[in-house]
Amino acid sequence: MRSPNKALAEVIDEHDGVLSTAIALRYMTQKQLRCRVSSGRWQKPSRGVVIAQSGPLTDRQILRVALHQAGRRSVLAGLTAARLDGFKGFDDETPFSSRPIYLLIPYGYKRSSPPLGLTVVTHYSRFLGDDDVHPTRQPRRTRIARSLIDAAAWMPTDRGAMAVVAAGVQQGLARVGDLRLVTDRLETVHRRRLIIEALGDIAGGSQAISELDFLRLVVRPFGLPEPSRQTARRDRQGRRRWIDAAWDDRKVAVEVDGVHHTQDPLQRWDDMERDNDLMLDGYQTLRFPAWLVRTNPEYVARRILEALRRNAPPQLSIAT
Repeated sequence: MRSPNKALAEVIDEHDGVLSTAIALRYMTQKQLRCRVSSGRWQKPSRGVVIAQSGPLTDRQILRVALHQAGRRSVLAGLTAARLDGFKGFDDETPFSSRPIYLLIPYGYKRSSPPLGLTVVTHYSRFLGDDDVHPTRQPRRTRIARSLIDAAAWMPTDRGAMAVVAAGVQQGLARVGDLRLVTDRLETVHRRRLIIEALGDIAGGSQAISELDFLRLVVRPFGLPEPSRQTARRDRQGRRRWIDAAWDDRKVAVEVDGVHHTQDPLQRWDDMERDNDLMLDGYQTLRFPAWLVRTNPEYVARRILEALRRNAPPQLSIAT
């Protein structure tokens, strides 16, 4: 039989040192618990929660405290849950104590005030079942596909929403099909139409946010024909090269360049070499910086239209 001290140590380890007072009192008396807290060996950051250590809390302990205070049916969600599952690129360096902690709670379930010093953003949902909550990972959180869709819905801008779903697929954390299953179930999720459209574009080959901007701000508003996206070509050395967008019937290619295309000399040469191969194959390549696509899409569309008209077969015409 395990000794009480050993059993308590195992529970502390299993819960990252964060326990409800109810669990702690299974292994000690009320007087013993008060003594540990008053002596400073343990901490009591909020009502009903104790931490079996002194000193600063770890990120995981901070998240567990927030969950305890919110109630047993709460789960970590959105960017908070996605980061725990490896999501990168959205304020990764900031500790959890200095950024919002996103929680998801069943609709109609009441929660307590957040622990002192923490910024907790609570959302409510009618859909929070086995399809949404991961069965084993701790601290409790939504599955990665649900986390990404919620994070996209809760972003302050449409562009941020598209960036989240694009990055989630690009980083290999979720497949487009998994994300679509979530949006199919969450019929009232904020930005649902935009997210579904972005997922369709990602499935069609657009993964970078600059490529999604190109479709949303340039191609569709100005009535340009839909290009092929992220198509692979073999260059003259047999290497696979990817083209952001192309109208192959008119031999027109478009590349949207992020900042690394101009700041990295090796990347710049790689771009030039690909352009040379395309030119020798009869293509006209247009290059636009990503910032120009966002700030002056009309100019970008006009230049592409000129190229398409110039290269269109005589019997075809491009609408203005």
